[in-house]
Amino acid sequence: MDRMALVWRRPVVRIAAAALLVLLGLAGAAQLSLGQVKAADGGSCTLGSNGQIQHVIYIQFDNTHFTRDNPNVPSDLEQMPHLLNFIQNNGVLDDNQHTPLIAHTATDILTSLTGRYPSNHGVPISNSYRYFKPDGTSSLGVSFAYWTSPVFDPTPSTPKDPAYNMISGAPTVSNPKGTNTPAPWVPYTRAGCNFGAVATANTILENTGIDVPTVFGANSPEAQEVQQDGQSTDPKVQAQPQADFVGIGVHCAQGSAICSDANHARPDLLPDEPGSYTGFNGLFGAKYVDPVISPNGPVTDMNGNSIQDPHGNLGFPGFDGMSAAVSLGYVAQMQEQGVPVTYAYISDAHDAHPNGPAYGPGQAGYVSALQAYDQAFGKFFDRLAKDGINKSNTLFVFTADEGDHFVGGAPSPAGCNGVTVPCTYSQIGELNGNLAGLLATEEGITTPFTVHSDSAPNFYVTGDPSQTDPTLRTLERGVGNLTAVNLLTGNTDTLTNFLADQTEQTLLHMMSADTARNPNFTMFALPDYFLFAGARNCNSPCVTEQPGFAWNHGDVSPDINTTWLGMVGPGIAHLGVNHTWADHTDTRPTMMAVLHLTDDYTHDGRVLFDLIETSQLPQSLRAHQETLRRLAEIYKEINAPLNQLGLDSLVISTKAVESGNAADDSTYTNLENQLAQFTTTRDNLASQMIAMLEGAAFNGHAINEGAAKQLISQAQQLLEQVHHLAESVG
Repeated sequence: MDRMALVWRRPVVRIAAAALLVLLGLAGAAQLSLGQVKAADGGSCTLGSNGQIQHVIYIQFDNTHFTRDNPNVPSDLEQMPHLLNFIQNNGVLDDNQHTPLIAHTATDILTSLTGRYPSNHGVPISNSYRYFKPDGTSSLGVSFAYWTSPVFDPTPSTPKDPAYNMISGAPTVSNPKGTNTPAPWVPYTRAGCNFGAVATANTILENTGIDVPTVFGANSPEAQEVQQDGQSTDPKVQAQPQADFVGIGVHCAQGSAICSDANHARPDLLPDEPGSYTGFNGLFGAKYVDPVISPNGPVTDMNGNSIQDPHGNLGFPGFDGMSAAVSLGYVAQMQEQGVPVTYAYISDAHDAHPNGPAYGPGQAGYVSALQAYDQAFGKFFDRLAKDGINKSNTLFVFTADEGDHFVGGAPSPAGCNGVTVPCTYSQIGELNGNLAGLLATEEGITTPFTVHSDSAPNFYVTGDPSQTDPTLRTLERGVGNLTAVNLLTGNTDTLTNFLADQTEQTLLHMMSADTARNPNFTMFALPDYFLFAGARNCNSPCVTEQPGFAWNHGDVSPDINTTWLGMVGPGIAHLGVNHTWADHTDTRPTMMAVLHLTDDYTHDGRVLFDLIETSQLPQSLRAHQETLRRLAEIYKEINAPLNQLGLDSLVISTKAVESGNAADDSTYTNLENQLAQFTTTRDNLASQMIAMLEGAAFNGHAINEGAAKQLISQAQQLLEQVHHLAESVG
């Protein structure tokens, strides 16, 4: 379970009941029987080469692993053979996919959806972040908010940051919102395809506090429902608005009957979309979507159960309630009712939702959840096949936001595999550390600061001092010195793996266009620890074990940062398990290339043409395939945060930040200047490289072999220069 899932990750529910739908006049046409699929009514929706692709199904897992966390226990995907075999036997599973930084749910999913690094989509810190106010203190921003919503701060703090949560251009005095990040459904709806969103980050309403007034209006009936139900003392009534409006949506093609006035559609407003976006409508929330996709009664999961929230409200069950059976039930229902493009989120299986506890690898509850997920996928593929939706006409994409790091002792009995011999754990749970208390007791530092609590905590120092401010520099050095006794091993740990101040955060694509939300520095800690800022003492122990949470992410650690991508469908090569180095930015451009669609912007990722059938590649890619392959590889080596240059730069940054003293900070200054120069050089090379790669992939531009090879040579020189410095300081 994502820790922020319990706090800010979208508490939701759903609509009233089938009878109420009839009373409200919301029922649509008769429901289709299994085996029939309603054609997309907004246009032809033919995608890919010669219109081969008629459906797109994108499944986004939360914390679901292809590799094993325990060598004796089959991995998550191994325990879901219906899914794993479908991918391996019909397409490709790339097991060398990587996260951006920080490696957290919102950041990772949004990077995959857009093909842009966090600096360009606006959410580098998640699942919440802080933002500086004019008085130098900071307040809370929640990373999950609808695409066009401003920063969502649910606290009473004022003034609020008015900038877009999804921001790609800096706010100004005349335009305090900044520029909204282009939305991922736009190429589909422009192509005549209705786009269904099932709990997929920020493509649907994430909350009732800011998203409902943003989409429906501050004085709308929907906003009034939120206000009225919020005054109730009945938890079920209080939950109703979230059930009605959060978590489910359809972005319609122009002219789609699904998004008619009779179905309570609202204008799908994207004021900053390049090339403009007018005349499009959307349905927002189960209250309005469910009657359209399931006109004869409640939407059901893959087992035939009516979908409802923990309070018994029919409808959206909350983001932690998005099991495979629930999410896939929504996907199938949408596909059968004229929504041929569906993006869906599936919650993790390693926690007992919604309130825990956390399970260890091979523990009975974990294994049982994965068995249920596997059964749901078996039913899903069978149902789609009866509908005529299959690998011959559908692009299937499956991926996970990040891996995560298990924090716990050894299982019992030794050698248990979970499947035939269940594993039990006498010691399980992340190590919670109070940074403020540790700094005060170990280093004598009481500088006021707040953090985005995490295994990779981001520091917001009161007053927002400059990078070279002596007080900030003392705090950074102190963080680098912190130690703690590991309650699992008994060893004394140095808590810091890496430190990144704003110079390094810029290199790692972690600085948002909204400067108010950029942290002063980030600590990438040992992944056993979840760190927060509490009291400036250790009167209560500064390190405790928290059994409610046992899976950490956010950090720089291979088990967290390395994940997987599966693709099946027309144009996808049949490779089984593949090892192409990629990160989340590459998923979007690869999909767009296969679908013969284009975005309104240049991606930060590259088309993974190694995963596409050669016959489906444009001549511009086939003509120079070897040069383009090397250009693409070295582009990722210099530009991806977790490839060679990024990892080497973290070594340099950590040395710089931890160096020096109040009398002499020359090492810091020298190394920071070199990191800044590396970033300038990298950005210049990367921009030329991606222009060449995108031109060949999307515009049919033949590359200049000489120019490409020169860029490759220059990038290699940069890699060697950065690596040499990392070795010399490390």
